[in-house]
Amino acid sequence: MKAKPTLRDIADAVHVSTAAISMILAGKNLSRFSDDTIEAVYAAARKFNYKPKHGTDKTGIIVIVCPSIINPYYATLLQGMELAAEKNGYTTLIYNTYWNIEREKKIIAFAQNPAVRGLIFSMVPQQPGLAEKMADSLPVVAVGDKQDALRIDMAEINNFDAGYQMGTHLISLGHKRVCYVSTTLNKYHSSRVLRYRGLCESFKKFGSGAVSLITSDVDPMSELSTVEIEHRTGRMLAKKCIGMYPDVTAIVAINDMVAYGVIDEIIEEGFRIPGDYSVCGFDNIYPSKFSGVSLTTIDHFINQRGQSAFSLLQAKLENGDTEHFAVTHLEFKNKLIGRMTTGKPRTKAH
Repeated sequence: MKAKPTLRDIADAVHVSTAAISMILAGKNLSRFSDDTIEAVYAAARKFNYKPKHGTDKTGIIVIVCPSIINPYYATLLQGMELAAEKNGYTTLIYNTYWNIEREKKIIAFAQNPAVRGLIFSMVPQQPGLAEKMADSLPVVAVGDKQDALRIDMAEINNFDAGYQMGTHLISLGHKRVCYVSTTLNKYHSSRVLRYRGLCESFKKFGSGAVSLITSDVDPMSELSTVEIEHRTGRMLAKKCIGMYPDVTAIVAINDMVAYGVIDEIIEEGFRIPGDYSVCGFDNIYPSKFSGVSLTTIDHFINQRGQSAFSLLQAKLENGDTEHFAVTHLEFKNKLIGRMTTGKPRTKAH
């Protein structure tokens, strides 16, 4: 019978001490080791098929997958996850995908390392099948749009409802022509699509006006190389809207970051907010509260969802539940936050 692999086998292969191997595989004091050493240890552990006995002890690494930490929405979400993880004795590793499918694949593959105890997606996985397969052997949780068919635990929100709430708010102020501006709309960005659909549904049900749509495709390399991509996109989309739709009185941005760009472009064009254009976003990230911004938005309770995502993961870790007997979807309600960027519509077209 072949002997089970040991820490000594890995140590001999990588040429470091067994104590160092133990710390790396437990996710402890990782800052003491180079990235090359950590990767070499993980590679050797895979080669020998080494499986550490975690039991229910609170050690090991939680991998967090994020599209881009540049957006304060994700920074706030990750803060909630990290605070909860640290409080419970776990180490976190954060990886940005920049909405690149290949990067997501590599991160999912990395999560197969023996040191990894759980995997949290801060968005709906772009490859749900891979995430579900991973969940058969490792606790996996996602944060994002409501996904009834996704067979992993989720801390979710209803983005159709978020768009619907924003639409009814604008209708109550008297707006009849609004424009929805967004970065890439496709199957990988369901939240953007559903917010638009919810907005349209509110006008279909209660309003007598119409919703225009302007989008801009943002490729993964631009996400990676351009820090201000969302703000820049907001400015560009607002400029298009002003030129294409002179009767529009309100611009609904896909999120607060894009809305900031919309605001700056409207002001630079010489218009007033909300006198000439009402502007609103989604997420209620912290700059939206500033008196100089005061953006009307939808609060998704970002930090609380991040902490809840970790709680869902922790429950599986402590129960040893990686067999997928039950899937928990925890839905958070949306809350409209009305501020100074929305008001009654102007009476004349530009």
